[in-house]
Amino acid sequence: MIETKVSKSELTDTIDLLIHNLTHLSDPTGEFSIKVGDGSIIDNKSFDYWEWTSGIGLYGMMKYYQLTRNQTVLDRIIKWYDDRFQEKPVEKNINTMVQMLTLAYLYEETGNKKYLPYLRSWGDWLYHDLPRTERGGFQHVTFGDLHPNQMWADTLMMSVLTILKLGKLLHKDEYVEEAKKQVLLHTEFLQDRSTGLWYHGWTFEKRNNFAGAFWGRGNSWISIAFPEILTLLDLPKDDAFRKFMIMNLQYQFDALEKYQADSGLWHTLVDDPSSYVEGSATAGFTYGILKAGHEHYIEGTNYRQMGLKGLRGLLDNIDDEGALAHVSAGTPMGETKDFYKHIKISVMPYGQSMAILALTEYLKEFY
Repeated sequence: MIETKVSKSELTDTIDLLIHNLTHLSDPTGEFSIKVGDGSIIDNKSFDYWEWTSGIGLYGMMKYYQLTRNQTVLDRIIKWYDDRFQEKPVEKNINTMVQMLTLAYLYEETGNKKYLPYLRSWGDWLYHDLPRTERGGFQHVTFGDLHPNQMWADTLMMSVLTILKLGKLLHKDEYVEEAKKQVLLHTEFLQDRSTGLWYHGWTFEKRNNFAGAFWGRGNSWISIAFPEILTLLDLPKDDAFRKFMIMNLQYQFDALEKYQADSGLWHTLVDDPSSYVEGSATAGFTYGILKAGHEHYIEGTNYRQMGLKGLRGLLDNIDDEGALAHVSAGTPMGETKDFYKHIKISVMPYGQSMAILALTEYLKEFY
């Protein structure tokens, strides 16, 4: 049996360190910036920049606040949005949409009506104006690149979970149904039937899954998003859609159990032990496994032990400054599996946040 041997105070101290590190991240040299298709330079590392990387960071902070009611954390989230809304409006795309997920919870918490126009306009854009792939999937539009006819695993976390939350918040049933449709479409084209793992992407242009890579962080977006979506939908236990999601989530978890390293971490290519171990994927898997157990979507001590082993691995790889190790930098679609093995490693906002999510989910057991 895995024993975590960690106290409530140790957990909160570690999460506070993770948040401090997260909120002070920047990239003054531009080493981790990405030049996109239209020539723009996108800052993937700095917290005070509107991109999915910081958006995931905000979500982890919000989850921690909801549990602990730590006002300092809430104030920092509010400041992030206040500062960004003073800047030039950001481009709407699949990835920048994830900021609306935390903003929806922030609106529920504060009742500040100045957030509503943003929530409504971004939700309207996603539902009506986002390009669709063949068969109606959310096209993975990002800064500087439309990625025509492409579906990516990342989309479930960045935009599908977001439109579901907006549908619930704004009482738009069509958003809720769209989210369910996107879950079905992405499962059909991205989950591997023989293993239960998920491919990074699918292209209708070439009719393939690009490199056929079971990319770690891409898989972890599913591990996070599926339990989150199930909780938001709150469907009856005998509902067929609920059963479908739980079945496929368990299918993924069963595969993950085979590939977890002795350290508790998973590899950046889940099924390839020659690829480096990766912290953000491990955090996402750990969160999803623990949350699915807490919500009784999965049962069995093997899942519990897998989640606790992942938690131990994370704690062993967070340093005294609150930095999670072994986190791969921003990763576009790879055409070869080898591509994923050479992505740089650094401290990144989403790695910090995904660790916050995992530790916060375990922290629930002390409340």
